[in-house]
Amino acid sequence: MNKAEILVIDDEAQIRKLLEITLESNDYIVKQAATAKEGMILAANHPPDLIILDLGLPDENGHSVLKKLREWYTNPVIILSVQSSEEDIISALDNGANDYLVKPFRTGELLARIRSALRTANTEETTPVIICDDLEIDLASRTVKKKNELVKLTATEYHLLSLFVKNEGKVLTHHYLLREVWGPGFINQSQYLRVFIAQLRKKIENDPNRPELIVTESGVGYRFARKE
Repeated sequence: MNKAEILVIDDEAQIRKLLEITLESNDYIVKQAATAKEGMILAANHPPDLIILDLGLPDENGHSVLKKLREWYTNPVIILSVQSSEEDIISALDNGANDYLVKPFRTGELLARIRSALRTANTEETTPVIICDDLEIDLASRTVKKKNELVKLTATEYHLLSLFVKNEGKVLTHHYLLREVWGPGFINQSQYLRVFIAQLRKKIENDPNRPELIVTESGVGYRFARKE
């Protein structure tokens, strides 16, 4: 199996070195860029399997870089930044980032997020059946089973679940979910989302009060997380 290639765009030499050591020791190929311009050139000349992007670059704002990347780059992008405000996180996720980690970060968590992002990118077009412990989601037939018994979902509940499954591991913001499921006129109606998430959890989680599949990202949105 070919090794996945990861491009790190970060102006901090120490961070780049830490990521190089961590990623190479986990069998990834690493390329580095210290500026937005250098990173965009490397990404364009040889698109990597995943990009780790800092927002505080010396020559261009990372949000702007992300928007430019998403005009043509379809593989996962993980933001790794000291900027920790909800506004920055939501903006990055809404502009196409697959995930967002705040510095300082735990290397184990970063590696888990990378595995999840790469797994989703490699399987989303070829795996119509998703199995999570005793839950089976068949995207082709639009059916959901738990412990081999059919789970009856409303059209809205299924729409939500399919969005989560197709974006496994990615944080989906409140605005994104409301826009995709109910339309742009409902992006501020967060109560709709809370009600339907609660209903969905009751039907698919082993313990709805301690959800393990649909995980809350406080103040930002939700993530569909399969156990490693």
